Amino acid sequence: MPLPDRVLDPSGTPGEDDLGDLRTRALAVLTAPDLAHVVDLVAYADGDAVHVVNVDGETVFDRAAPHVVRRTTGRDPIAAQDPLAFTPLAAEPHAPGNADNVYPFARERLADLFEHAAAPDLAVVHTPAHYWAERGGHLGEHGSLDVVQSRAPLILSGFGVAERGMLARAARTIDVGPTLGHAVGVPAYDDGTHLRNQSGAALVDLVAPGAAHVVGLLWDGCNSNDLYAMAQSGGLENVARLLARGCALTGGAIAEFPSVTLVNHTSALTGAGPGRHGILNNAYFDRRRGEQGEQVVANESATWHRAGEWLEPTVETVFEAVARTMPDARTACVNEPVDRGATYSTFGLVREYGHSDGAKSLTSTLPDPTTDPYATQEYVAADSGYAWGSSVDATGLAQVLGLWGDPATRPALMWWNTTLTDSAHHAGGPHSPIARASMRDADARLGVFLDLLDDAGLTDDTFVLLTSDHGSAAADPTCTGDWDEALRAAGVPFRDEAYGFIYLG
Repeated sequence: MPLPDRVLDPSGTPGEDDLGDLRTRALAVLTAPDLAHVVDLVAYADGDAVHVVNVDGETVFDRAAPHVVRRTTGRDPIAAQDPLAFTPLAAEPHAPGNADNVYPFARERLADLFEHAAAPDLAVVHTPAHYWAERGGHLGEHGSLDVVQSRAPLILSGFGVAERGMLARAARTIDVGPTLGHAVGVPAYDDGTHLRNQSGAALVDLVAPGAAHVVGLLWDGCNSNDLYAMAQSGGLENVARLLARGCALTGGAIAEFPSVTLVNHTSALTGAGPGRHGILNNAYFDRRRGEQGEQVVANESATWHRAGEWLEPTVETVFEAVARTMPDARTACVNEPVDRGATYSTFGLVREYGHSDGAKSLTSTLPDPTTDPYATQEYVAADSGYAWGSSVDATGLAQVLGLWGDPATRPALMWWNTTLTDSAHHAGGPHSPIARASMRDADARLGVFLDLLDDAGLTDDTFVLLTSDHGSAAADPTCTGDWDEALRAAGVPFRDEAYGFIYLG
């Protein structure tokens, strides 16, 4: 998809000449040494090329063929791209600088983003150390291109899994949906793809088709190294049950850019990056919508149920692929906004019953987390986000048990989203007591489901995939600053969506 034509109009949308001038001025600000502690790099598309620049250098590559590097000046900001870097947990650094960091599949991920007409004029990537004091502050962060923030765990277990143990390889989030489709029996097209307009690939060498039931689990925001280490040391006994019947990729699944929630939930379930599926960030601006353009807020409790409105019709969810090829098969999408095509959907119920404020309307009916046997009460009492996430995940477990308790409603394919792990990793940072408690709580709920499979005699015929939507890296509370202030001081007109998508003019 070409970049949109930009013309100067009364609303202030920049023309090509204006855009070039504003971009030059903005880049001078963003790549200045005094912002290097918070700005890791800046990426933008210019015609058929993508530029990546920071204080130390620039690299330019081809948009259509990202492996083709056209030129590099100074030090290439994304030169290191090994997806297995910084594994296992003992090798994970704290907030490495750009020269020491690693950016797996960086060119492919950036090229994909800039294929969409609503992509930003500049994508600002914050440093791993950056603590967003100006916007609330999180001890655990994600969103950037670097490997720790981008790497999600990936475990394959049960029916049809060909390998055992820890495998020294990596995949991508866009491989998840095709792998689920392949496992449940969606036939491949002639080109080997399983979902319409996918860009990922099914892990056909690791997973055989034909499972009676396929389950995708997403534990939002988990640090991959920590999850693996806890499973191997006995801290996550039910994840260990999965590993005993399958394998894990030490390099995990690398998220698409930006490495944020709804972008990568969508990428996982469509097998496509944001440039194809259309949900570009937690919030972004679309100049094509209306005379003045429109802000799209995709990842917010009041709008989660509307995710399908922004999902491009040219892509296909794995639920739609099952419906297309296996029309009698039931599918279920639990606590997941990206539900287009699912037979049963939590957010489908939200829409059906006309809740105008989306998931917020469920708050009054959430169970009391203080009575939840699977919630760590120390953090329920201490952290409101932990309490809310525990309640949401309790409803998820209740839905799962309801679906699987009756043989008539057991789905051929189920996707189950766990939300607590993300809020806990934000609150304490990766490897923190609160983050690890959230994973133990998720593990306990997983155990209830695995016990149900065992009791019903379904374990041997079920394939389970466990992943996340991104990783989590520790921020440094002393590393603060806001590039918006510097841009305003330089007189650059802009809007900054989701803290890093800069639209000029």
